[in-house]
Amino acid sequence: MPQNWKTYELRDLVNYVNGGSWAASCYDNTGIPVVRVSDVNNGTVDLTNCKYLKLEFEEKYKKHSLNYKDVIVCTVGSHPDQQSSVVGGIGIVDSNSTGAFLNQNAVLLRSENSDVLNQIWLGYFCKSSIVKNHIESEARGSANQVRIAISNLLNLNLNLPPLPEQTAIASILSTIDAKIENNLAINKTLEEMAMALYKEWFVDFGPFQDGKFVDSELGMIPEGWEVKRLEYFIDLNPRLSIPKGKLTTYAEMKILPTNSMSISEVVKKEFKGGSKFQNGDTLFARITPCLENGKTAYVDFLDDNEIAFGSTEFLVMRAKNNVSKFWVYCISRDPNFRNFSISTMVGSSGRQRVQNQPFLSYEIAMPSVDIFSDFEEKVEPFFKQIRQGILANQSLTTLRDTLLPKLISGEVRLNEFANR
Repeated sequence: MPQNWKTYELRDLVNYVNGGSWAASCYDNTGIPVVRVSDVNNGTVDLTNCKYLKLEFEEKYKKHSLNYKDVIVCTVGSHPDQQSSVVGGIGIVDSNSTGAFLNQNAVLLRSENSDVLNQIWLGYFCKSSIVKNHIESEARGSANQVRIAISNLLNLNLNLPPLPEQTAIASILSTIDAKIENNLAINKTLEEMAMALYKEWFVDFGPFQDGKFVDSELGMIPEGWEVKRLEYFIDLNPRLSIPKGKLTTYAEMKILPTNSMSISEVVKKEFKGGSKFQNGDTLFARITPCLENGKTAYVDFLDDNEIAFGSTEFLVMRAKNNVSKFWVYCISRDPNFRNFSISTMVGSSGRQRVQNQPFLSYEIAMPSVDIFSDFEEKVEPFFKQIRQGILANQSLTTLRDTLLPKLISGEVRLNEFANR
């Protein structure tokens, strides 16, 4: 430990607030967002699929309201070596989740004295392996239900740098995170631009309004367009081959995004079976609730001619000859298409799936090959720039994750503090 750092127990530096607990009758379709353990992932808070507490309870339960940069620690979940909803999951409250209420099985931590402990530094400290290892050693229970007592969480020893050094460390790491967030915002805008162009051309027929329209099963469509089923546009689950046991790129269902196109957290795994795909394919979740939640992805992260595999619970959509692969991704995000797909699901409650033939029966107004070609030419730069943004974020994430434990532990010192 650096000479001028001091050792504290976490309980000496923070105030904590337990999450609340409410009856089902307190929830509504709108109101105050409620952050559950399942909404805390990879250091962030995602309210995409959150529940809502009725507004009438806002004053009564305001102590559970989240402030900007509060640190959420999940105190109940699966074992830390599992993949989701784990005990010890960390979330930092951003501007989107400020004002939400914290649900049970989690606790929020706030600096008790901002002159001693920088709140942003605290957030990065809680993301470090120091805290992860402490929680792993203190958590108790079975693999499916592990809990850490708040008293055991708070007995963690931490080596605290002086406040100016905390602030400097927090600033460096925050700058990297801000760049990551900026790239994500740019990517979101680019995808929205592609979707807007898709809607203008293939839903509203905007560029073709000066021409003649004819009646069809879908209503009025441009003359020369034909109503065709989805099977005329795509190959579903195209036949590909991977040798059994080969170490292969693998994408599990949990990494499919709900409101964007890019995947960045694939792993290598021995092939034993699953859906196979290549660059240019679209992955479409076929099972509830993943489909309803929007899990869909465009494949652009593989090497040329590389074949990867993933969950059997997503459909692989591949553009047929003369159909734009970008159009295929855009229609997979089209609300009308998604609602149709949801309506075709069959199975028992909670395990409903899209079936291939009803899925392929979706009817679409099919333009000429030239229109698909023109669309592809216009949106391809958007898709390429999105991929570059993802690659940049991968580099930035690696840099941040390399620096974080070294700066938090004092292994690496900033020049201005190194000799103090």
